[in-house]
Amino acid sequence: MYTASQIKNVFQDYLLKEKFSAAPASLYDPANYILSLPAKRARPLLSLLAYQLFRDELDEALPAALAIEVFHNFTLVHDDIMDEAPTRRGQTTVHKKYDLNHAILSGDVMLLYAYQYLMQTSYQDKTALFQHFNQAAIEICEGQQMDMDFEKMLDVQIEDYIEMIRKKTAVLLGVSLRIGAMLGGATPEVAEKLYQFGTHFGISFQIQDDILDTYADPDKFGKQVGGDIIQGKKTYLFLKTRELLVGEERADFESAYYGDTSDKVDRVKQYFRDVNAKEYAVQVRDAYHDLAFSYLNSLNLDDLRLEPLLDYTKGFIKREM
Repeated sequence: MYTASQIKNVFQDYLLKEKFSAAPASLYDPANYILSLPAKRARPLLSLLAYQLFRDELDEALPAALAIEVFHNFTLVHDDIMDEAPTRRGQTTVHKKYDLNHAILSGDVMLLYAYQYLMQTSYQDKTALFQHFNQAAIEICEGQQMDMDFEKMLDVQIEDYIEMIRKKTAVLLGVSLRIGAMLGGATPEVAEKLYQFGTHFGISFQIQDDILDTYADPDKFGKQVGGDIIQGKKTYLFLKTRELLVGEERADFESAYYGDTSDKVDRVKQYFRDVNAKEYAVQVRDAYHDLAFSYLNSLNLDDLRLEPLLDYTKGFIKREM
């Protein structure tokens, strides 16, 4: 049995060993670059933690965990292009460090290698494995498109926002757990419960991220506090505040949120306070958190085997404010 920290070290060593070395270097260097950036490795780690619920040695599950991490980083390369983002994890984004064409093509080859790594697993029913992986990949694309569509929409409903973050962020956490469980020999019912755990966990995590973006301690958050407000992003806090305000107050709030004044963040936070938006967000975050863990607690698994996954996920959701 490994702790989450030990599993991360095992995976990190495997990632370094599997570094892209094929030619031309100009295709693979950008892929190696983004994979080398500091990262939590949450998705492969969740997959390996799920595998460890049923088996002790990790070797059989490492190719699938690598597939998940390479796929995730492929999505980041292309997301950064669409967002025209200059930095990722505090470093220059791939399309800025190299160029747009290199980033697109390197992202494409990462996607193809993700499937190649998945093929390396010894799991017998690869059709089922690929069906679950593909469904998650499709939903991630749908979620990304929804997110882009929301930028142009004036009236976004909270339930649509929840569905967007489920698809864009949460399903990859869910399928990471599902695939790890499948490789470990879990029944379809158990694998489904782990998928539901990961998906609801992911929604809770994203709402927590919305809260932290506005209210975190800047010394602990690792990025600019208030960034979502500055960019005018439609977060849970924004949508709930807009829902609760009416008439001129709503119009004034929207004007402040989409404006470009020096006191924008402070003004918007005052609107959030006026309607208790943070408190609503915390309630929803906790509801999804509790629902996630209800799936995990319903598994008839040994407490000792569950402990590393429980320890990791409980700490991961409730990050410091």
